[in-house]
Amino acid sequence: MGSELIIIPIVFGAIFGVFYLYFSTRNKERLALIEKGADATIFMKGRSRTAPIWKVFILNLALLLMGIGLGTFIASLLDNYSALDEDAIYPATIFFMAGVGLFIGFNMTKNLDKD
Repeated sequence: MGSELIIIPIVFGAIFGVFYLYFSTRNKERLALIEKGADATIFMKGRSRTAPIWKVFILNLALLLMGIGLGTFIASLLDNYSALDEDAIYPATIFFMAGVGLFIGFNMTKNLDKD
C-alpha cells in the first residue's frame, strides 16, 4: 500500500531532474560561448526557418491515427482471409502501420521545413 506513495515522487523527481539538467547545461554552454566572444545570434539560428510546432504535431498525429486505422483494417482483412493467428496479426499490423505513418510524417515535416 505504501509503495504507491514512494513511486509517484520518484517519477516526478526523475522528470524534474531531466528538465533541470537539460536547462542548466544549456545555460552553462551558452554562457561559455558568450564569454569566449561568440555572437549571441547563434542561439536563434534555425528558428525562423522551421515550421510551427502545431503544424508538425497535427501532421504527425493525423498520420499516426491514419496508420492505426489502416493497420486495423489490414489486420482485419488478414484475419478473415488467412490462417494466421489473430493474437499476433492485430498488434503487429497496427504497430507497423503506425510506424509507417510516423515515418511518412517525418519526411513530410522535412519538406515543411524546406518551404
